[in-house]
Amino acid sequence: MIFVFKTSVKTKKQIKAIKPSLNQLLLPNAKWNFDLEDHDKILRIEAEEDIVLRVRHLLSIHNFHCEELD
Repeated sequence: MIFVFKTSVKTKKQIKAIKPSLNQLLLPNAKWNFDLEDHDKILRIEAEEDIVLRVRHLLSIHNFHCEELD
């Protein structure tokens, strides 16, 4: 499944800061990337299981807004 989130992550430095946490949460069975050029600062995750609540929680811990897009 592919999950798409609108986030408040704006810089590569911010991605670098949360990268270890995302990798720990999602690997080895998921792939993820940010599109900072998109207006909504998109986070795309390809995962085999529903990870929406865990991702939203993780980003909120790091003080970022995150909402799943349809």
